[in-house]
Amino acid sequence: MTSSLSLVTRVPLRPTNDCSPTNGSIAHRRSVVFPFKKWRCSISPGQPPPPPPKQRQRQSKSSESGEKGIDPVGFLSKAGITHKGFALYLRERYKSYKDLKDEILTRHIDFRDMASGFELLGMHRNVQHRVDFMDWAPGARYSAIVGDFNDWSPTENSAREGHFGHDDYGYWFIILEDKLRDGEHPDELYFQQYNYTDDYDKGDSGVTAEEIFQKANDEYWEPGEDRLVKSRFEIIAKLYEQIFGPNGPQTEDELEEIPDAETQYKIWKQQHKDDPPSNLPSYDVIDSGKEYDIFNVIDDPVSKAKFRAKKPPIAYWLETRKGRKAWEKKYTPGIPHGSKYRVYLNTPNGPLERIPAWATYVNPEAEGNQGYAIHWEPPPEDIYKWKHKSPKSPKSLRIYEAHIGISGSDPKIASFNEFTNKVLPYVKEAGYNAIQLIGIPEHKDYFTVGYRVTNMFAVSSRYGTPEDFKRLVDEAHGLGLLVLMDIVHSYSAADEMVGLSLFDGSNDCYFHTGKRGQHKFWGTRMFKYEDLDVLHYLLSNLNWWVVEYQIDGFNFHSLASMMYTHNGFASFTGDMEEFYNQYVDRDALLYLILANEILHTLHPKIITIAEDATLYPGLCEPTSQGGLGFDYFVNPRASEMWLWFLENVQDSNWNMTKIVDTLVKVGGSSDKMLLYAENHNQSISGGRSFAEILYGQSSVTNDSLLRGCSLHKMIRLITYTIGGRAYLNFMGNEFGHPKRVEFPMSSNDFSFSLANRNWDLLAKEGIHQDLLSFDKDMMNLEKTERLVSKWLPNIHHIDDTNMVISYLRGPFLFIFNFHPTNSYERYNVGVEEAGEYRVILNTDEKKYSGQGSLGLDQYIQKTISRRVDGMRNCLEVQLPSRSAQVYKLSRILRV
Repeated sequence: MTSSLSLVTRVPLRPTNDCSPTNGSIAHRRSVVFPFKKWRCSISPGQPPPPPPKQRQRQSKSSESGEKGIDPVGFLSKAGITHKGFALYLRERYKSYKDLKDEILTRHIDFRDMASGFELLGMHRNVQHRVDFMDWAPGARYSAIVGDFNDWSPTENSAREGHFGHDDYGYWFIILEDKLRDGEHPDELYFQQYNYTDDYDKGDSGVTAEEIFQKANDEYWEPGEDRLVKSRFEIIAKLYEQIFGPNGPQTEDELEEIPDAETQYKIWKQQHKDDPPSNLPSYDVIDSGKEYDIFNVIDDPVSKAKFRAKKPPIAYWLETRKGRKAWEKKYTPGIPHGSKYRVYLNTPNGPLERIPAWATYVNPEAEGNQGYAIHWEPPPEDIYKWKHKSPKSPKSLRIYEAHIGISGSDPKIASFNEFTNKVLPYVKEAGYNAIQLIGIPEHKDYFTVGYRVTNMFAVSSRYGTPEDFKRLVDEAHGLGLLVLMDIVHSYSAADEMVGLSLFDGSNDCYFHTGKRGQHKFWGTRMFKYEDLDVLHYLLSNLNWWVVEYQIDGFNFHSLASMMYTHNGFASFTGDMEEFYNQYVDRDALLYLILANEILHTLHPKIITIAEDATLYPGLCEPTSQGGLGFDYFVNPRASEMWLWFLENVQDSNWNMTKIVDTLVKVGGSSDKMLLYAENHNQSISGGRSFAEILYGQSSVTNDSLLRGCSLHKMIRLITYTIGGRAYLNFMGNEFGHPKRVEFPMSSNDFSFSLANRNWDLLAKEGIHQDLLSFDKDMMNLEKTERLVSKWLPNIHHIDDTNMVISYLRGPFLFIFNFHPTNSYERYNVGVEEAGEYRVILNTDEKKYSGQGSLGLDQYIQKTISRRVDGMRNCLEVQLPSRSAQVYKLSRILRV
């Protein structure tokens, strides 16, 4: 993935033990209290002065933009697009993108910081015996945490006044102090720290902080250097008393101007002129008289060498940390694990209670009452320990799409653990190399399948706990399966009590106001992608799932809803102006570009899939060449075509050219296209699955059963092998699940009878077992032959009259006869290489519930030296009706 994003760190990175997301503590930059001698060197004569600040700033911006190798219209020539208006739009879009990145860098250290908001926002354990909470509510005037731990009091745990409680951008900060147990006394060391998760069993040796300080004095400091260590609070106490003491200034006007460094040094020098030499530094400071270099340091070379060799005494400071056992003995948590809580906001429209936007565990349906967040801070021994690494990204994807809740056989909501124990081994055995999970982020209404997300950082509590989901992902990785996730950033649920709508009482916190803030048909809210804080939220959400749950990729759901102000519900004629007219949301496109660049820079192995019904130009082109940067794009027209044929067109009237054009001739690189015969849309979104259409009347005659079985296999085989290097199948469709999915809702009296999968069908001999056997052998073609990942298709034979399609993929020949009645004894198909071709997959075999019309003597065919289909040789093959064959060149004949 070519990326133009630079993640240059402008300041030293924070220590891992303080900022790791898994540590659960807010990452504050901390300094060691042990003092040491400071010195500064002047610039030697003849050396040019450093550049002025403006020049340095300009240089940093130039390096951040990464101009080298960027062509905003680079992919147009590759795609054969010559439209000048669209090229001009791409150039203007790139300028806007550069401006957006510059604006981001005025607020954030780098783009890693932009996408790591979860390290600070939400509820986090701090090492200083407290829990810190942060959230964004710019429309609020007061904020507090209410929950069962404080009897839902809006005053007990509130944000402090002024900038100690919130900043100018609307971020609120609340501290929940742990409570001392009866008989315990506060820590002697004011900044006493405790290990909670990382090394939680260390620091309980009983050694006091004073003993550690004495150890540092004896081992670290030179004679005369430890004066301030022995009275380490002297400077702090004097400074505090000078500013905040009773004799100090009472207002800002009375606060005297703080002297500059030169004046302070001269005063100090005068005060300590009679001190013994052991208490004075081994250097002197003189003013060089240059504007850019205030001081010139004259030092002792021996002292300088010792100073450079001395490492900061951080180890002693870390040794003062105590362990979890010491914390449990002294404190009780300010907010215990499992506590229910909400954020209380006082707004111009009155008080509100909301589930925090960054909450990681939520119960959205509290038996008819308002939902609540759940504080998830399990003991270290209960935190899931990762065992497996993510598998390597395969060259071709065979995705098994699944929904956790309907994955069981019983009429109830299945759990993460049930899916892990039962479905994952089945997926591995079936030959797939990735799973794509839908409905994982928390959503209030189960019947929405998870597409009206209410809490983007929380796994759905109806399936289990965060630790259960981690186990699912880890076990999938152990089986060699990638874990992809449907992510819905194109819109959000309109729920006000659980979701983000009117979060702080204002209508424009996360979303657009007016009509633009409402989806035209679905009643959902549309994000305000030009707002930096909204971008911070969405980008951090993507990074959160990868960092916290080790997700391997995302399927970006319904991009047309966000890329167009008409939400994709408009007739597209194919005119290029439709991709850059006034209905295109440029801010949404900039967000997608930024998301892909950040994801692929932070996580080079990540996989991103674009689900866009309009097939926007450049979906999978590099962002440096004017594309959006996705790895794969979905071609939804294939499943729509198959559904239309099955429901509305007689079998004898199927058009072969239309089939090929729909499956192959789409915008974008065909090798990056993801195809599926049917996904969850046919089974869930109010429609019927193919099996329900094909086998709906299958009990009437054997002919209808044979027809349904034959078309089921042929549709999947051609969809899998004629397109790009990615294929998807929805759970149960591989064996012809006979029933659709219907989630419990008022229209069916909230029944779970159709909200499951009938896995017991596979225990009986018959059509479902045979279809699964065929699907396994079809998946095995890639595992054994690499026919999808190694070669792209060469479609050379389309016969609309006889309803035959044939194409080559390297040494493999695919032949499909869609005619419902006509079989062909000696059908000619062209091939380039002369030799023997052997059948490696035949849909008509009896083990696949076929008729077995092709004899074993027909499984090996020799080429005939005759030009057919523009090829030098041909094969004469037997083609039974409604059947397909896959041949492999097994022996080359040299002429």
